[in-house]
Amino acid sequence: MTIAPFRPGTPPVQTLPPGRWHGRIWVSDEPLSQPGRYLTCVAEFERSGLWPVLIPHDQRFAANGEDWIDDRGRLAPAEHKVASVEPGAALERWWDVSCCDGACLRPFGAQFPGLARRPSSSRKADPLAEAGNTGSILAARAPHRLGLVQTERPADIPALLGWTGMIKSTDRVAELSAVLRSWEERFGATLIVLGFDTLELSVSAPPRSQARALAVAAEHRAFSLPTFTNQPGNLREFASGLVQARHWRFSWA
Repeated sequence: MTIAPFRPGTPPVQTLPPGRWHGRIWVSDEPLSQPGRYLTCVAEFERSGLWPVLIPHDQRFAANGEDWIDDRGRLAPAEHKVASVEPGAALERWWDVSCCDGACLRPFGAQFPGLARRPSSSRKADPLAEAGNTGSILAARAPHRLGLVQTERPADIPALLGWTGMIKSTDRVAELSAVLRSWEERFGATLIVLGFDTLELSVSAPPRSQARALAVAAEHRAFSLPTFTNQPGNLREFASGLVQARHWRFSWA
């Protein structure tokens, strides 16, 4: 796919609300009043090369009139490093067993169990259609600004922007994007929400059984330990919530 040169200040899509470029991300000035615009931007992605992300309202910054996109630091862009990262090795390095006495990790233990298998391709829905539908639903439920990033694939956006949302756990944003690439390929998991320290993905090929979901849950726990520890259950219970789940949410708050 050929992508047009990046031109900050140029309106990327004719149907967009008022907004402006903040470095390498274009952001609407106000929350979307027409959630269907997200679906339109997804449909135009292959032509425009601009992937839409929803940017949720964050009360932590509203009180001081701040905007984390401008008022918080960023890491150096690292999209050029993503292809050289092995996602399984990154997740193995992030596999932290210190959060409990080991019981919460069963049936796994101190060693990361490895990457979950790819679901059957014959049962995989269209990832872009899934992303458009899920994103439109989320935009209708709560206020989100619209962000657009020039990229060949949504997974690269954190690395491309030097996103710091996971900084409490790691500063290797290229590794984060490498895992997102792997999930795109195996599960049709597509980035649709980018917050200050949250990511949300639509999922077109989720695990369909508890056994498959357990392996995916281990990946989720390694990827974002706070997401796991902030819920009351063990890994088996966490996995139950991933069976057929078409929306994944991660937080490093």
